[in-house]
Amino acid sequence: QQAQVRMRMFNPDGSESEMCGNGIRCVAKYAYEHGLSAKNPMQIETGNGVLTIELSIEEDKVASVRVNMGAPVLEAGKIPVAIDDTQAINYQIEVAGLPMIMTCVSMGNPHAVFFVDDVANVKAEKLGPIIENHPLFPRRTNVHWVQVIQRDELAIRTWERGAGVTLASGTGTSAVCVAGVLTERTDRKITAHLPGGDLQLEWNAQDNCVYMTGPATEVFTGTWPEILD
Repeated sequence: QQAQVRMRMFNPDGSESEMCGNGIRCVAKYAYEHGLSAKNPMQIETGNGVLTIELSIEEDKVASVRVNMGAPVLEAGKIPVAIDDTQAINYQIEVAGLPMIMTCVSMGNPHAVFFVDDVANVKAEKLGPIIENHPLFPRRTNVHWVQVIQRDELAIRTWERGAGVTLASGTGTSAVCVAGVLTERTDRKITAHLPGGDLQLEWNAQDNCVYMTGPATEVFTGTWPEILD
């Protein structure tokens, strides 16, 4: 599959991530609006392969982006999670001396999902780094706490590998969508409320792919210093 654009994503700590769901929406918007590619759908190459992007255009500007995030990986060894079981669904883990139940999914990068009663009460800054660096995760992991409001509506808080607490995670919300279905908590189509805004997700039963739809907004422009070229 031929891509028009290639992207790489680096975390604030300098580590490179295989994929960034929010980032790919921004890359697609930039590529379209700055003439790098006029294709719609557009193909973008990532560390997790070539993904297909559908752009919603309003007055020659990209208003929202729908991304085929690909099929989730559930096999523990490929996420990776260092457990004997073939999958980590409703799997008990000990965190800070307390037993917690998680479901693990890879969307090209690893995610651990915890369902809670109220995301506002989660001590993300304390628990996040402990779970991210837990011995069960040889490549570390992203962490998400999820409150089910109703079967098609969730609230999420996120601790990202190499970044800490963030406003939203596209790959993470995709993993949450899958985890909700696997644990019979949610429908295949959901709206997710995150501190940075809302995302719409669907885990399609026909092709097994997760589709994410969300906005892309230009916040600022800047100049790349010549010293860094």
